[in-house]
Amino acid sequence: MTYISGFVAAVPQSNRDAFIAHAKAGWPWFEKRGALRMVECLGTDVKHGKQTDFYRATQAKDDEVPLFSWIEWPDKETCDAAWASMEGGDDLPEMPEMPFDGARMFWGGFAPIVQVGESRPGSYVQGFVLAAPEDRKQAYIDMANSATEMFARMGATCQMECWGVDVPHGKQTDFYRATQAEDGEVPLFSWIEWPDRETCDEASRKMEAEMAGMDMPDMPFDGMRMFWGGFTPVFDSKAGGR
Repeated sequence: MTYISGFVAAVPQSNRDAFIAHAKAGWPWFEKRGALRMVECLGTDVKHGKQTDFYRATQAKDDEVPLFSWIEWPDKETCDAAWASMEGGDDLPEMPEMPFDGARMFWGGFAPIVQVGESRPGSYVQGFVLAAPEDRKQAYIDMANSATEMFARMGATCQMECWGVDVPHGKQTDFYRATQAEDGEVPLFSWIEWPDRETCDEASRKMEAEMAGMDMPDMPFDGMRMFWGGFTPVFDSKAGGR
């Protein structure tokens, strides 16, 4: 399996085009260092939560939309070497001015633990951020696998569950603060892909109807501290940089 650098931030709505230009300018540098793909997604249907959400996590301002993005690498070693080369590198690209507040962006390195289907350019992305106890990793994998058939039946084309491997603590924001992680918990960065938003929304309605009145199973994490939203890719290197 590959290795994922996952990112969460907030981007001013007025800077959408500038953000896309920034992503396009940066991709060749990552590709040169072995990255397989870069996907940048801006929030389309991201709701405010009762305890946690993408807005709280990024300290988003009124005019900002959440960003959910990832870079795919062949392995952790390639990823680590790429980031290390950024320090003092003499071939860093001429980048446009940062179109968002980088101090409120957080990121980490994640290993896929469940990977079903094929990630395709142009898909509608449901992004999830949560934290699970380290000693319940296998229980989480079992739970995720048990939902695979249902997601596929509802029209999902890809399911990615990624377990935190190298997730730093930040000065202002990070995955731990975002999920209110407790001691012994590990951040997860996960997503489900759908052909389009309509399929995703219809699947949500069907799942809610099917589960109505059912006893909820024991979850291997605190669902109240999980947050999610719907995102539309605005840059995907696999789609020729569109």
